[in-house]
Parts: sequence; structure tokens; C-alpha cells
Amino acid sequence: MKQILVLIILCNTILFSNAQNWDSLAKEAAKTEIYEPVPKIVTPGAFNITAPSDAIYLFNGKNLDEWVLTNNPSQKATWLVSNGMFTVNKKVGNIQTKRAFTNYQLHLEYMIPSNITGEGQLRGNSGLFLASTGGGDEGYELQILDNYNNKTYVNGQCGSIYKQFIPLANACKKPGEWQTYDVAWVAPTFNTNGTLKTPAKVTVYHNGVLIQNNVVLLGETRWIGTPYYKAHGACPIKLQAHGDNSEPISFKNIWIREL
Repeated sequence: MKQILVLIILCNTILFSNAQNWDSLAKEAAKTEIYEPVPKIVTPGAFNITAPSDAIYLFNGKNLDEWVLTNNPSQKATWLVSNGMFTVNKKVGNIQTKRAFTNYQLHLEYMIPSNITGEGQLRGNSGLFLASTGGGDEGYELQILDNYNNKTYVNGQCGSIYKQFIPLANACKKPGEWQTYDVAWVAPTFNTNGTLKTPAKVTVYHNGVLIQNNVVLLGETRWIGTPYYKAHGACPIKLQAHGDNSEPISFKNIWIREL
């Protein structure tokens, strides 16, 4: 009986400690959250973009041969492929491309499921990392989130360069509809001693609406604290398996043109 009581006390202590740690992290993260100005809502037009002749298909509707697990790059990505699309597998974590890129034009389509639940950052959360500089969530993140009638801090809403630049407009479609990102990425360059030579720049169209206009990034994405650069070369492109409990999102028709 004493052993059971000790075990119960130990478990409660661990849970309380974890909750305290999470609350502390959340308070630190909140210091870099911005809530105004709120981007205007723009209704996107209907369109479909097919790949040009010089594009490389990163997903052609058949398999994930171009993708690997971020935290185990020797292993093929194991997100679910079905009906010409693939769906996030939150249990296995982020995936990234086998190939590394510097400057490029990228097209990607994603869908928030129609039965999506949750609110704020816990609703259809994922991320397109324009350059993955390491494991986990290291790199430069373009936020993916359901912000159709869903409010959150504006430098973390869909289309933001996460915790850096608010999108110029909210062009989100309803859950259940396919949406597009079209990105022009200019990678940062570094001096031989590792210091920054030229910063990264990015232009983004969301569903055909310009939402980031040649913005100069302040560094890599940071959930807590301010962004900064670390020296790197060509990098993979990464998709995030966010740890929230909402239904996983899907992707299709991903292609890239190296510049």
C-alpha cells in the first residue's frame, strides 16, 4: 500500500512539474506574440497552377520518394499517401526533402480537413520550412494554420513568417478546400568566418494573393526569443508535424524550380 501511495505522489509531482515547465515556456513565447494590426480578409479567386517544364516534382501524387524523416534522414518519409495526396503523420514527426536547395520558386497545395477542431494555434497547425537547418523545427518557417474565422496572434497566423512578419492579408479558404502557396526564396549567404553576408528574402502568394512582399528575414524562426542567423549552405525543405490535437492536414502538387 505504501508503495502505491509513493508511486501516486511521484506521478502527481512529475505532472505538476511538466505543467509548470509548459506554463513557463508559454509565458516566454507570449513575449514575441503580436495581435495588431489584424490583416484584412481577402477572398481569393479560383485557379489551378500546373508545373512548368523545368520544374522538379517533390510530390506528384504517387509516393514520397523525394522525402525523408527530419530526425532520421536515412529513413523514407512515412506520412500517409492516398488518392493523390499525402497526410501528416504526427506520430513520426517532421519530414523534409532528400535534396538540398538554395534559391528557388516553390508551389505547394494543402488542405485543412473539413472536420477540423480546436482554436487558435491548435487548429490545423503545420509549417512550410523554406530551409531546414537542422532537426526538429530548426529553419525558416512560413506558417500553415486554419485562420478562416479563427483568431490568433497575427505574427503567427497563416501566411506569417512565423514570429517575424505579419501577412499583408488573410487569404484563407474554408476548411475542406485546397489552398496554394507560391514562394520565391532567396537564401542567405555567409562569410568564410560564419558571419552573415546577405540575409534571406522571401515573396509569398497565398491562394494567388500577395501576402509577403520581398521581406528581409531577421534570422531563423524562434518560438521563444528573437531570431538570429547561423551559417549554413544549401538546405532541405521541411514540412511540420505539429503536436496539437487537431485533425492532420494534407498536401499535394508540390514542385520546385531552382533559380
